[in-house]
Parts: sequence; C-alpha cells; structure tokens
Amino acid sequence: MSVEQALATRRSVREYSSEPLTLEELGQLLWAAQGITGLAQGRSRAIGLRPTPSAGALYPLELYAFAARIADVNAGIYKYRPGPGVGENRLETIKSGDYSGELAKVALDQECVKNAAAQLVITTVVQRIAVKYGERAWHYTLIEVGHAAQNVCLQAAALGLGSVVVGAFQEQRVKTLIGCAEEPAYMVCVGQLKQK
Repeated sequence: MSVEQALATRRSVREYSSEPLTLEELGQLLWAAQGITGLAQGRSRAIGLRPTPSAGALYPLELYAFAARIADVNAGIYKYRPGPGVGENRLETIKSGDYSGELAKVALDQECVKNAAAQLVITTVVQRIAVKYGERAWHYTLIEVGHAAQNVCLQAAALGLGSVVVGAFQEQRVKTLIGCAEEPAYMVCVGQLKQK
C-alpha cells in the first residue's frame, strides 16, 4: 500500500474482531514507531536512526506492548528493544498475563482498550532530551510522541488493521501497571478489523 493509500484509509477504529494479530504484524507496528532504520556515526557514538524525527537524534521515547491476542506469543506486557542494529529488535517480557482489562480501567473504561489485540503505550524519558534542549524538552518530546503514534496508525492501515489513539488515561496508574520509570504519554490500540 502506498503512503497516499495509508493516509486515505487511516481511520479511528474502536471495534475489533476476536482474531489475533500475528507476531510479524506486532513487530511491524513497533518498528514503525521506534525501530532502527539505519546507523549513523555521531560525534561520540553510533546513532541508531529511527522512522520518526527526534530533536538532536536523542530519542526520548520507550515503547511497551500489552499483548492480549498475538499468535504464538504469551499474553503479557513487553518492552520493545530496537537494535542496536537494523533488524535486531526484540521484546523483553515485563509481566506475564493479559492486562488489557486493567489497562482499560485506568483508561476510563474504554472498550477499545479492553478489546484490542494489542495496546501500545508510548512513554517518555524527558531527561534524555533536556540535557540539550532544557525547557523545550517536554514540548519536543510530545511532538515526537505524536510522530510515533501516527506512524503506528499508518502502518496499521497499510496492514489492513484497525487502530485508535487514546490519550485519556491515568498516567500514574499506567506507570504502576507497567512498573516503569518513564512517563506514559499516549496509547495506540490495534486489532483485526471486524467483518461487515
């Protein structure tokens, strides 16, 4: 599917079939948000370039997948670990079990959160970018969160999946549910489209 087709077909989809996503589909969604697309040599280190722009190439985002229905993957909360090289991505198990119901509760009982095959939670580490951009760090970080979420939505459209972004949730409770130090900023729910 062309970028133009993905842009034209991307819609907020809140109802999904009970069919699981494949691991390949989940991997492609995660890669679209924060995967390594190439390597560049910085002044003091190699930089893994990403599909989203980042101020100073400092990449202050982390990505978690709440896997409820992923074929051949146990339900659980996973942290996406891109790179360090192209194609060297992995999922790190944070917690085992289906947490979609608990996540829905802290997202104001939204059915789309509860019923999605996967919920991707984008978190931020503002300190990574604040060392260079000071007071502007939070602003730049939120812009990057939007880029990553839009990439996931466009990738979902290209794969024939439904997605919706969710900003209404209790950040501290999501942080506690994951057990992370980062600040949750946005969520994207994804699932197989319902047949009409």
